[in-house]
Amino acid sequence: MKKILKETITFNKNFIKCGLIGWILEVCWTGFISFRRREKKLMCRTSIWMFPIYGLASLFAPLSNFIKNRNFFVRGTIYTIFIFTIELLSGMFLKKRNSCPWDYTGKKYNFKGLIRLDYCPLWFFSGLFFEKTILKK
Repeated sequence: MKKILKETITFNKNFIKCGLIGWILEVCWTGFISFRRREKKLMCRTSIWMFPIYGLASLFAPLSNFIKNRNFFVRGTIYTIFIFTIELLSGMFLKKRNSCPWDYTGKKYNFKGLIRLDYCPLWFFSGLFFEKTILKK
């Protein structure tokens, strides 16, 4: 029982950490896009919906333990697939409720307006970042 309680507390802490770090990364990313557009205000954007979506990166912990002996390319690829899956499923869920904060329709390499395949490198390194920075003890 103590082990289950400890794992639950760890999951909850990781969920909050991942949600917050995801928000911070998104703010930095959208701010960088503003910088590239030479917008002097450097406005950033995110949504409250993104917190639980980024929080799901806490599921990397058990996944990470399962693939820890693989090289970084295999791990990064698995994390990328995981992130694309979460992005697609959460986007479909939110889109049905007219609440999806992103829409990649019209962008190159988009799938159903919900994921962008050109973000592969971003998700690859984000997955490894979450693995090393957030979830490893």
